[in-house]
Amino acid sequence: MRIPRIYTAASIEANGDIELEPGPSRHLSRVLRMKIGDSVVLFNGSGGQYPARITAIDRKSVRASVGNFEPVELESALCLQLGIAISRGERMDWVVQKATELGVSSIAPLLSERTEVRLDPDRAEKKLRHWQQIAISACEQCGRNRPPRILPLTGLEQWLDKVDAQVRLVLHPSAGNSAPELSPPASVALLVGPEGGFSEEEIVKAEQAGFRSLQLGPRVLRTETAPLAAIAILQARWGDMATHDAS
Repeated sequence: MRIPRIYTAASIEANGDIELEPGPSRHLSRVLRMKIGDSVVLFNGSGGQYPARITAIDRKSVRASVGNFEPVELESALCLQLGIAISRGERMDWVVQKATELGVSSIAPLLSERTEVRLDPDRAEKKLRHWQQIAISACEQCGRNRPPRILPLTGLEQWLDKVDAQVRLVLHPSAGNSAPELSPPASVALLVGPEGGFSEEEIVKAEQAGFRSLQLGPRVLRTETAPLAAIAILQARWGDMATHDAS
């Protein structure tokens, strides 16, 4: 049986004891139906993980005895920053989950001219917490010990002004059909539009901010498909699936 991996926001001390928050405690006791003596792996996002064994459990709280720190890191050598215009329904949830599994470093939800979702500040804050939890759950599943940063909802131009990456790419169906031939960069910013795509003016602004337009083959991909295809390509070319000589 696979040992459950659990994220906690609490400080974890090797060879100490810990009481987990209500959320992970409920998951362990009521969903996974764990028992005293069962093993778990704990991580808090600061890197590495800790094996632990449950010592007390009820419906609202779980206590565990923590073992030695394990310096396990599954982060990509490529710092991949995703900026994506938010979309309707569960599409954004899907992108956050799968982009986390594929190793992105940060995800910036963006507002653009053709964005059909409009959120007031309260709803935007709730969405942010929701996406953060999706990223954490994806890390629990895929083995990452450092969840990607989910940045506050912002406008496209504000993100373009702040983004800092060696290579900058914006997906555009009328652009060339391959990634530029460059030496392996340490960081890449990937920009993806909403269902209706970016306007020509937004593409121009992105290019003025140093972004190269990139097409992913001859077919038009949905907003939830395009970023995942691009991330996989970039990881294969420059990231943790690459075969290039790092020297």
